[in-house]
Amino acid sequence: MPAFVGLWCVAALLGISAAGVVLSRWSWSFVPVYFASLLVCLAGLAAAFWHLWMGLPPETLGLQIGLPGTGARFRLDPLAAFFLLVTNLGGALASLYALGYGRHEQSQARVLPFYPAYLAGMNLVVLADDAFSFLVAWEFMSLSSWALVLSNHRHPENVRAGYVYLLMATCGTLALLLAFGLLAGANGGYTFEAIRASRPDAFAAGLVFLLVLSGAGSKAGLVPLHIWLPLAHPAAPSHVSALMSGVMTKIAIYGFIRIVFDLLGTPVWWWSLIALSLGGITAVLGVLYALMQQDLKRLLAYSTVENVGIIFIGLGLAMAFRANGMQLAAALAMTAALLHVFNHALFKSLLFFGAGAVVSATGERNMEKLGGLIHRLPRTAVAFLIGCAAISALPPLNGFVSEWLTFQAILIGTGLPQWGLRFMIPAVGALLALSAALAAACFVKAYGIAFLGRPRSAAARNASEVDGFSVSAMVIVAMLCFAAGILPGPIVDFLQPVVQGFAGARLPEQTFMPWASIVPVASSRSSYNGLLILLFLVTAGVLTALTVHRLATRATRRSDIWDCGYPDATTATQYSGSSFAMPIRRVFGTTVFRVHETVDMPRPGETRAGRFHVKVTDPAWRLFYGPIARMALRASKSLNRLQFLTIRRYLTLVFATLVLLLLVVAAWR
Repeated sequence: MPAFVGLWCVAALLGISAAGVVLSRWSWSFVPVYFASLLVCLAGLAAAFWHLWMGLPPETLGLQIGLPGTGARFRLDPLAAFFLLVTNLGGALASLYALGYGRHEQSQARVLPFYPAYLAGMNLVVLADDAFSFLVAWEFMSLSSWALVLSNHRHPENVRAGYVYLLMATCGTLALLLAFGLLAGANGGYTFEAIRASRPDAFAAGLVFLLVLSGAGSKAGLVPLHIWLPLAHPAAPSHVSALMSGVMTKIAIYGFIRIVFDLLGTPVWWWSLIALSLGGITAVLGVLYALMQQDLKRLLAYSTVENVGIIFIGLGLAMAFRANGMQLAAALAMTAALLHVFNHALFKSLLFFGAGAVVSATGERNMEKLGGLIHRLPRTAVAFLIGCAAISALPPLNGFVSEWLTFQAILIGTGLPQWGLRFMIPAVGALLALSAALAAACFVKAYGIAFLGRPRSAAARNASEVDGFSVSAMVIVAMLCFAAGILPGPIVDFLQPVVQGFAGARLPEQTFMPWASIVPVASSRSSYNGLLILLFLVTAGVLTALTVHRLATRATRRSDIWDCGYPDATTATQYSGSSFAMPIRRVFGTTVFRVHETVDMPRPGETRAGRFHVKVTDPAWRLFYGPIARMALRASKSLNRLQFLTIRRYLTLVFATLVLLLLVVAAWR
């Protein structure tokens, strides 16, 4: 029954998309489109929750469309139900937010038809149970999100973002197509059931793993396949950005788990070396990229790269443990990865909602033109602060729990027999700790520059709080972040049907632990109690406030505001985002980013303004994509001469090509 409801939700979303084409000419049309999308996502959320909560067996449905003899097959099992829950929870929250944000959208005729279709595509990917349906749904999801990225196509940077996104999405789909071709084998069994029954040999399985890592990793944002993500996510409307960062990257992770852990069977230990190394590098480089940004939405997009790296660290550990028969440790690592999938979907949606509220209120994404918004957008400021604390892995919020579980899995990893893993896992643990520290610095910068201090522009000075729908969505997500951090035990237990299917074991029941603690391994090793931490923080804060209030003098004291040593009380004397990130930029600038700093300082007596310019280059562009683009350009210029041949030369070229192909066929035989 839940699978049937899920398919009807997909059909309903496609119907809403068709209605959006007709209604988009009216200014009020965003209300029925987003409200209907909200209701459908809530229905899909309820169906997925019911399937997991009741522990229902897998449900399979078929439609007489698709490949001849196969049709289109759809299946709802615990893994699909969990990711369907994440997808529809994110879709419902984004739709609620869009009920208020939609009035600020300048090109709703380019957004409303594709938004429900995008939600339908993500749901369909999770439900697909054959290679053809999976790839069609995957491409449908990519194309609908590409249209949303290009909704504001009048900005040249958005057009570039759409082009890069489409190119990377095409390459990723091609990698998945080749992977499914290898999985189907000579018999051509494209249903997932047939693929499970015919396991590939070791060489083909390793090749499939590399192809899936490339195809799903490019959609998720693994370094160096991440280049589209910081371009496309900021270009989309803010509620779509929340879906792309919080949900679509998780659909890519679903594809990776489905193929590697399900269709390929038991992982091989060396696969985990690749996943762990890419996950650790992605986590550190993603947050370093984020620290260098001045665009608020681009900072959040790069932060998504970091969190995808954390998830792949958990999946890499799960592969290593599963390959070595350490089932309980594999269950711990898989639980950490899936819990971070859920947590990141929450706090990244919250942060993009907050960024959208800032853009709606000020029209600015550049943090250097913000400041002082805590007084003008107080409710948004509180919600955004909660999101910053959650993504910085500060207890008692949800981001801490999943990263803490990942560290617990890393500590167990020292007992693995392979020397490569024994070396890799402590190194990845160090990278994870470094990324956590840098994430805290990154979001201190983001919140401090955007919301604290004095306004740096007239737009920030004249801002006002956003609408009630947007605030309500942010408040709901903030409450979920608190709930998942304070009471993680029920969520951990909720994930165990998913975990047991792929790890071969499940963690002990956590819901009824004393004082709502979670004990993933044993009480003698480590435990976490979010409720006690919250009580301690509240008690310490109240006692500190009472002590200060009791002992402080009641006399009014006035003094000048600290001006950083400058007597001119202007906003230019405040810390900027560039100055905040300068120490970290100096440390990593030459080795990672190849930073170019240009200082134009006027001489004494000159009245012109000084200038400071910083150029930060993503090494993926410099080392990988730049050379490929230059080679393609040179090749295209060389081949361009073929357009201007005479008819005699064309015939000669065709004849030579035919002879070459005949020689190849003869040699092949």
